[in-house]
Amino acid sequence: MQIYAEYAYLPPYGYAESSPGVTDAFGTGPVGLACGSGLSTPQEDMDLSRAALTALGDGADGLLRIHHPRPTAAFSRRDSLAPGFPDASAAAAGHGFAPVIRPAGGRLAAYHREALVLDMAGPHPSPHEGHRARFAVAATALADGLRALGVDARPGAVPGEYCPGEFSVNARGATKLVGTAQRLTRHGYLFSVVVLVGDPEPVRAVLAATYPLLGLEWDPATVGAVADEVAGVTVAEVADALVPRLLHLVDATHG
Repeated sequence: MQIYAEYAYLPPYGYAESSPGVTDAFGTGPVGLACGSGLSTPQEDMDLSRAALTALGDGADGLLRIHHPRPTAAFSRRDSLAPGFPDASAAAAGHGFAPVIRPAGGRLAAYHREALVLDMAGPHPSPHEGHRARFAVAATALADGLRALGVDARPGAVPGEYCPGEFSVNARGATKLVGTAQRLTRHGYLFSVVVLVGDPEPVRAVLAATYPLLGLEWDPATVGAVADEVAGVTVAEVADALVPRLLHLVDATHG
């Protein structure tokens, strides 16, 4: 197990030997595991993810970062080109969400301390070829993990969801719980997962303030949280359910 000393949020996961992957979409690793302390700023979180992806070009091992972030308004590069972006950034900051440009993703996503973020940078010989398969198998694995907690979790978007994606994970076909995004290079991929575990109202409020400024339509009722479905569930419990399933998609040695 490769644990980075600067991350101390969750207990290490005890993979002592190779775990056979169920698909080659995520490659063969190796992928180390880093558990975040929660002390990094939103901008530092973005920078760490970009650095892990860039390091693959220098032959570095992959890295799965597990962290519970500070309040973050993660705008996409596409969002940053919208005429209303400066006002939207200011509105997000006014709601206590730090505006940043994220390395992957199509539209603004907002999250806070009651979210689980998984950023996996993995080496792959042909990362573009597995682009859709990576989304699909991850959505299935993440939905399976949430079902193990008692959630009626299903892969797929719900109408009117924020940051819409074909491979989101929803609850009951009604609310979005999980969003995923990718960025690719010649050497590998950055696969990002955001799970809103609890307290959806601040996310709903900041999106309500920012989406109109970006010219985006959405339905505030689609913002959901895992705790809406399973009362009292914690970020650590959600991590326990999801991290092993995500790592299982990589044929890697953890140890």
